[in-house]
Amino acid sequence: MKNISEIFFKYRSYTPIPFLILMLFFQQATLISITTGFIVVAVGEFFRFWGVSYAGSETRTTGGVGGTYLVISGAFGHVRNPLYVGNMLIYLGIGIMSMAWFPYLLLTAFLFFYTQYHFIIKEEENFLKSKFGDDYKKYCSVVPRWIPRINKYSNPAIPQPELNIKAAFKSEKRTLQAITLIIVILLIIFLV
Repeated sequence: MKNISEIFFKYRSYTPIPFLILMLFFQQATLISITTGFIVVAVGEFFRFWGVSYAGSETRTTGGVGGTYLVISGAFGHVRNPLYVGNMLIYLGIGIMSMAWFPYLLLTAFLFFYTQYHFIIKEEENFLKSKFGDDYKKYCSVVPRWIPRINKYSNPAIPQPELNIKAAFKSEKRTLQAITLIIVILLIIFLV
């Protein structure tokens, strides 16, 4: 199982590509689907950006699971995996925008990414348990893995990285470029 987790972790930036190609090629977009999907994409990127603003560029590693801090600031105070929640919302939003083989392609993508993230998260959680022990166990007992909670979790005893918007923009540059490219291509196909 560790091998599957490592493969999913290493190639997680590339696994959306086949789904995105299918969504573009078989798109059946409408003005309502584009507008609705864009809002969902924006909410997803908000979660990603908020998380990266605290977790920093460590979220971009592909060599292996790791981390300097047990980040509980920002989005991590509401949900344990804000970047993966954000990714799922981005995929959902693009699926809604395209309406390709709706809802079958979207459901297939959701199941694939849920499975992929399940394995990645297990590996990350094992690392965090071994590195941060009881602090991480307490955090897990209060903060959900997938569905954000309203009240923010905090523990002043856990050192936190500083909020760094500039580093977040630098780290998210590739994600923002990919989202923009997909939306522009989808809009061109829709308008032609």
